[in-house]
Amino acid sequence: MTSETGVESGAEARVGARHRATGARMSTGRAGDRIFAGAARGSGITVLAIVAAIGAFLVWKAIPALQDNQANFLTSEEWNPNAAPPRFGIAQLAFGTVMSSLLAMLIATPVAIGIALFISFYSPRRLASGLGYVVDLLAAVPSIVYGLWGLAFLSKHMEGISDFLNGTLGWIPLFGGDSPGKNSIFTAAVVLAIMILPIISSISREVFLQVPQSHIEASLALGATRWEMIRMSVLPYGRSGMIGASMLGLGRAMGETIAVAMVLTFVPGINWHILENGGSTFAANIANSFDEASTTGRGALIASGLVLFVITLVVNMAARAVVARRKEFA
Repeated sequence: MTSETGVESGAEARVGARHRATGARMSTGRAGDRIFAGAARGSGITVLAIVAAIGAFLVWKAIPALQDNQANFLTSEEWNPNAAPPRFGIAQLAFGTVMSSLLAMLIATPVAIGIALFISFYSPRRLASGLGYVVDLLAAVPSIVYGLWGLAFLSKHMEGISDFLNGTLGWIPLFGGDSPGKNSIFTAAVVLAIMILPIISSISREVFLQVPQSHIEASLALGATRWEMIRMSVLPYGRSGMIGASMLGLGRAMGETIAVAMVLTFVPGINWHILENGGSTFAANIANSFDEASTTGRGALIASGLVLFVITLVVNMAARAVVARRKEFA
């Protein structure tokens, strides 16, 4: 018993020494590992420093204009920073930005997820490859092309759709109004939906392809149909990825400038009827007003950009929090 105990103690000592040596090597690491770790850490710190520098610059440039402003910056719908005294507020810009972006996400997300599911599980392999390239190609189209297409083609065909929605769903305040038009927030939301569709579809497709094959085969082996397999195995696994993709699309829709500026007609004041002409967003207002702005006007535009910067950060943080709660499906 003593000899056996001694042998076991010696073996345990050797194993412990081996583990301590391995831990020492891992803590010190090779030179390449240390360089890579330092570069990765430096890259992360650099990104945070750039974001902080952007925020500090916006605050620095916006403070003088905010001090001269004679209106409530958060609640006023008036935008006249070039007047004497200047009066401007972001209520209308915030409303137009959030409303058009949310509508675009609501329109694009179901279509994009449907495309991703079709490419991943329904279409033949050759068709799936070509269709995937076509969808991804939409992301490479410049914003001004979407804007020109929306101005020259889409807006001319939106009057019929707007009249139909107004007559059918006019009892809902958003679709109400007496004069639905073609240069409305709804038209801008459709253009934005087409722009963000490839982002949501591409990321969702990659998430669906990461579903373990054993989960899919187990569902089918138990007699599930293809849709039941998708509903029980694929969608729960990819839920966090779909949420992240939708939030990325929402972030792009909020910051889109040229397409919205070309499609949306500026009319002062908040209008809850999204089918009527008029509205504005942060990015479109900056693009349309920057050349004619005075010193105070440029400061006011930078202040509005600061608000958009904060909204984007809040949206991304919320998306991160939602995704973090779905880690069990990773």
